[in-house]
Amino acid sequence: MIASLSGIVASVGIDHVVLEAGGVGFACLATPATLSRLRSGEHARLATTLVVREDSLTLFGFQDDDERETFLRVQTVTGIGPRLAMSILAVLSPDELRRAIAGEDLVALQRVPGIGRRVAQRLVLELAGKLGSVHGEVPVVAEATVDEDIVAALVSLGWPARDATAAVVAVSAGADSRAEVLRAALQHLAAGHG
Repeated sequence: MIASLSGIVASVGIDHVVLEAGGVGFACLATPATLSRLRSGEHARLATTLVVREDSLTLFGFQDDDERETFLRVQTVTGIGPRLAMSILAVLSPDELRRAIAGEDLVALQRVPGIGRRVAQRLVLELAGKLGSVHGEVPVVAEATVDEDIVAALVSLGWPARDATAAVVAVSAGADSRAEVLRAALQHLAAGHG
């Protein structure tokens, strides 16, 4: 297994990054949160895992070892493959996933495209007690201060709910319209403040 990759960011795409290491460009699929922190020409390190299939070799890149281990653990659930595991991490951070599993929050799990009620129930059942404890704190925000429609729009664009909520809260003060909040939140996230 390729456990990590360190090198210069050659390019960042919608769902992948190309890291040059030792004269070789490695394409790694990654979540929007991971990709938003990478800049072309800068040095970066990703925790990685290589998925080997009969017809392909796919390298997945992660911000840290915790995200990679969560990705691997989620795939132990019946019917969850690498693509759906990556979708889960695109919507929920490892800590948000731990909270959703521990609290049996099916609604949070169903925000992930491709996960319906049955799959959400299976995730709760098969991952209970297997993801470890929460490592970080998700910001607690008063519901009245967050425009949930804007957060939902950002999540649908691939930003994790935690980062989307934090961005909306950060830019909402002084904004004159919802469009202005959305535009400012996108700029905030793109600048790596998520």
